Amino acid sequence: MATMAGRLVARTSSSSAKRQRFSSAVLLLALFQSSWCYDDAAATTTVDYGYNNEHEADRVAFLPGQPRSPPVSQFAGYVTVNERNGRALFYWFFEAQTSPAHKPLLLWLNGGPGCSSVGYGAASELGPLRVNRHGAGLEFNNFAWNKEANLLFLESPAGVGFSYTNTSSDLTKLDDAFVAEDAYSFLVNWLKRFPQYRSHEFYISGESYAGHYVPQLAELVYDRNKGNTNTHINLKGFMVGNPLTDDYYDSKGLAEYAWSHSVVSDEVYERIKKVCDFRVSNWTDDCDTAMSAVFSQYQEIDIYNIYAPRCNLPPSSAALALAVDKAVVANRQEHFRRRIRMFSGYDPCYSSNAEKYFNDAGVQTAFHANASGARKWEVCSDSILRSYNFSVLSVLPIYSKLIKAGLRVWLYRW
Repeated sequence: MATMAGRLVARTSSSSAKRQRFSSAVLLLALFQSSWCYDDAAATTTVDYGYNNEHEADRVAFLPGQPRSPPVSQFAGYVTVNERNGRALFYWFFEAQTSPAHKPLLLWLNGGPGCSSVGYGAASELGPLRVNRHGAGLEFNNFAWNKEANLLFLESPAGVGFSYTNTSSDLTKLDDAFVAEDAYSFLVNWLKRFPQYRSHEFYISGESYAGHYVPQLAELVYDRNKGNTNTHINLKGFMVGNPLTDDYYDSKGLAEYAWSHSVVSDEVYERIKKVCDFRVSNWTDDCDTAMSAVFSQYQEIDIYNIYAPRCNLPPSSAALALAVDKAVVANRQEHFRRRIRMFSGYDPCYSSNAEKYFNDAGVQTAFHANASGARKWEVCSDSILRSYNFSVLSVLPIYSKLIKAGLRVWLYRW
């Protein structure tokens, strides 16, 4: 099944399934880390990381509603990626639960474009602290990936989450190359702030539209590493979950999944096969009409979790983003953009809960975030999604290049 089918795979919200999913994720990470092993004796050695004032300014002592135990070593704050334009990206970093000096560094990116790695990756999926079902506090995640790695979550690009720019025209220039350059600048500057991690093995991971972000950033790091010792990053590989990879297979997979899971009829599917050529970037009017029958079905059910109930809470901005706007049912491009988002599937009301928590003034103060209070934090930004310039149809050539270069690459579905 195409990658879109992976993104649309139905997920159950039962607690047993949730435990299994996170257990699988941790197992996946463990399988990926064969070169991460370290000497047991060395692991017991206390390492003085020599945190400087800049480090300590970003340390998060305790977040409102955070469990008192177990302890969590965490940092959060801004890293400037473009001084001239006043562009800065927000991060949330967790040291590994044991022996952080001997564990790899892993950067996580959510996609969208426009969705927050803080809101989803960190606080819903693989971070050690997750927003609870009422949005009033946090709970400890026993299956967090920082059991195996130092976890760095980045809100990217500028305009997503707490990340910002003081130059509004930046938001009209967003595309894959722009995002990769800013993410690379972030990494270089973050490692200056945390120099103890410069020698650590470095991996990049993410999901959904990060299927573009991750390999393109990996390629940029790989290319910039050549002959550059001052900003060398010890990149070893990357992995992506449910990734957007190639427009042809993703679009074809969307139709195939809807048909194979009884979202649309045989007649609709046969019509799509007859009039749609997914090898071209511009669909015909007939294909638009045929595919609108698929999108319209998701007005009634959750496109990301077709067997689960939808959220019945008053819709937040993120919940609204989940809905298919009837006024643009026939607009293929808008729907294509909407469908490539990735949302967490356990709790259909999660987006509302996350926005309640991260918009709390006490949380933002403890988090060193949004000091100006200029805008509301959103788990996903519709404005970024609408303004994003989609220019890359496939990242498969990057896979070929980096695999030949000896980097480790892992694709998975969850």
